[in-house]
Amino acid sequence: MARGLFVTFEGGDGSGKTTVIHELEKRLDKLQISYLHTREPGGSVIAEEIRNIILDRKNTAMDKRTEALLYAASRRQHLVEIVFPALKEGKIVLCDRYLDSSLAYQGYARKIGMDEVYSINLFATENTLPDLTFFLDLPPKEGLLRIAKNKEREVNRLDLEKENFHQAVYEGYQLLLKRYPERIKRIDARKSVDEEVEEIEKILLPRIKQG
Repeated sequence: MARGLFVTFEGGDGSGKTTVIHELEKRLDKLQISYLHTREPGGSVIAEEIRNIILDRKNTAMDKRTEALLYAASRRQHLVEIVFPALKEGKIVLCDRYLDSSLAYQGYARKIGMDEVYSINLFATENTLPDLTFFLDLPPKEGLLRIAKNKEREVNRLDLEKENFHQAVYEGYQLLLKRYPERIKRIDARKSVDEEVEEIEKILLPRIKQG
């Protein structure tokens, strides 16, 4: 059986990744394409426990390097338990966040260094990079407004950061777009969900057929 396709979705807080993935799932269901939807940090029992530590609003004293290492640990467990087996079965893995989040949030916005964070994650993931990444591009101010209006959304530790932190995350993602243009595809997150998903389908479906 051919290896599946590892597809990740990135973007700042409030960019609508989860909503877009859910709509994409409906379309893949109609096409009878086998997929797995998962998320980071989390996705497996142990990885979810690490997620709870990372995002707990009480843990404001967490050191930035501790944060980066916890993300890498959660990512490793998630890969071993969830992603690798699904890819081996030939499934399309749709993952809400992955390595690029660590590069933008911890590497750039926390000023640890993108190369340093990249290095610890290559060790954690055994050099596993996504086959394709969609970056939902939304200015931070708009993303934070969406979060404020969404009363059902959990407010985690990262949501407590000031606007300048979220702006730095956005700048980090812009650097990643330039660094990995073949892998990362920009999607305008100010468009309607249908328009976003149609744009994603135009890029994703040919890759699935190639596989």
